Amino acid sequence: MFFLLSKIVGFFALPSNLIAVLLGLGVLFAVVGRRRLAAWLTTLSVAALLVAGYSPIGNILLLTLSERFPAWHSTGSEPDGIIVLGGAIDSDASELRSALELDGSAERVMAMLVLARQFPHARIVYSGGSSNLITEGASEAPIAGRLLQSFGVAPDRIILEGRSRTTDENAAFTRDLVAPKPGQRWLLVTSAFHMPRSVAVFRAAGFDVEAYPVDWRSRGWIDAATPFDRLSEGLARTDLVAHEWAGLLMYWLAGRSRDLLPAP
Repeated sequence: MFFLLSKIVGFFALPSNLIAVLLGLGVLFAVVGRRRLAAWLTTLSVAALLVAGYSPIGNILLLTLSERFPAWHSTGSEPDGIIVLGGAIDSDASELRSALELDGSAERVMAMLVLARQFPHARIVYSGGSSNLITEGASEAPIAGRLLQSFGVAPDRIILEGRSRTTDENAAFTRDLVAPKPGQRWLLVTSAFHMPRSVAVFRAAGFDVEAYPVDWRSRGWIDAATPFDRLSEGLARTDLVAHEWAGLLMYWLAGRSRDLLPAP
């Protein structure tokens, strides 16, 4: 039920979808003769499109999340395990083409391979199933497992969690798989903008992790004053962060996290 609700809320949380709905309502009211209301809705949707697409609001909202947890630095002791959250592999395309197909969060996979070599005794957990709502898609985890082995990572170091569909399930299923012990060090690898929500649900699940953010998507706070020169790019950025902020709020209201915006 939570998965279905998250998908529905996620759809309407995207500014591009809301703009399309407003514009569609404007056309509908124009057809039925409510021209004043139609003009108001159309004006609102166009204004929202321009603000979301060209202004730096998407970067401002992104940086508020991505700068929350700093880059991880080694303290000298090797971590016991490395958890990589799914969302970096296009599993359906990979299976159909029999080739590794990555998406915009490919840095998660790159960091996984680097860390696997840097810490040769650490266990590597890839947590990612299929988040498709309507069709049953392929799971990311087996693809990640094959990739790790092709890079020489021993099979006994690899733990694959391929059932999770949400960040909440990432945390719960991974905890059950690895049964972390007090005093162990586990790194959590995910996109910087996704790290606050990820850390929040892992903490709520009783799994203490160290943030290893990647995939920053910006140069830093300098981008907070930089408008976009392509509407599609700005709108995509605004959609991305609106989805993440909606997820933070929804998880907090549902009791899946203790903090609305967790800190290191």
